[in-house]
Amino acid sequence: MKPYLISLAAGLLVGIVYSLLGVKSPAPPTIALIGLLGILVGEQVVPVAKRLFAGHDVVAYLRTDSAEQILGVSAKKPDDQA
Repeated sequence: MKPYLISLAAGLLVGIVYSLLGVKSPAPPTIALIGLLGILVGEQVVPVAKRLFAGHDVVAYLRTDSAEQILGVSAKKPDDQA
């Protein structure tokens, strides 16, 4: 939770500075967020392709490592964590 709060605080600080300087943000927020989502998903294309061609279980990777990378949280249920 702490990294999210730090990220939010940094974003607010940058927004305040932009407002004080009278400049617009470099990209509309929706476009920026969609771009970031594209980056996160795009980072997973190569590892998924490697696993697919190697004959490994791709679905398990998508549910664990890939989901954690994209969502930023563990995809495991609380019961599964030791």
